[in-house]
Parts: sequence; C-alpha cells; structure tokens
Amino acid sequence: MAHAETHPAQHAAAHTEYQQHPIKLYLLVWGLLFVLSALSYLVDYFGLQGYLRWSLILIFMMLKAGLIVAVFMHMAWERLALIYAIILPPLLVLVFVALMVSESNYVLFTRLTFFGGGE
Repeated sequence: MAHAETHPAQHAAAHTEYQQHPIKLYLLVWGLLFVLSALSYLVDYFGLQGYLRWSLILIFMMLKAGLIVAVFMHMAWERLALIYAIILPPLLVLVFVALMVSESNYVLFTRLTFFGGGE
C-alpha cells in the first residue's frame, strides 16, 4: 500500500484554531447594555419631552445596537470591507430619511404660504 502524504496546507486546514474571546469582554458589554437600558428607562421616568426625549432614546438605542453587533455578532473582528458593507447602507438610509424630512417641511411651508392655513 502506498503511504499517502499530507501536504502542509491540508494539515493546517485540519487543525484550524478558533479565536475565543475572554468572558470578561462579554460581561463588560452585558453590563454596558444594562446601564444603557437603565438610562433609556430613566428618560421616561423623569418625564423628558420633545426632541430631547427622542434624541436620548435614539442615541441609547444606537449605542446598544452597536455594542450587540460589534461584540455578540463579532463584527469588531471582521474585515473592514465587510463592516462597510453592513454599516454603510443603514447610514445612507438615515441620510435619505433626513433629506425627505427636510423636503417635507419645505413642501408644507410652501403650501401654507401659497394656499393659506385653511381658514
């Protein structure tokens, strides 16, 4: 019988090592998520209203989502091209929404100016 030799590339593929992150990192992120959730709850508890309320809620929401995606979905350790492919489209959607809000305010102002307030 012929002895089958394994090439170094095949040997390396058979012994693939996996990166394991320390539990301390996950506990720290869990604690940060807890603190951010508590701060989000405190926004309602103190009765903040208007743009301040919604700004704080959205900021806390984005921070929590970013932590979850970066650590628990392991995006912090991915290649930069993949990160851009995941992060860039939602950011562009937010820019387009801001542009639409700005245009809708302009259209409302124009209609009220030319057609009156419906009096």
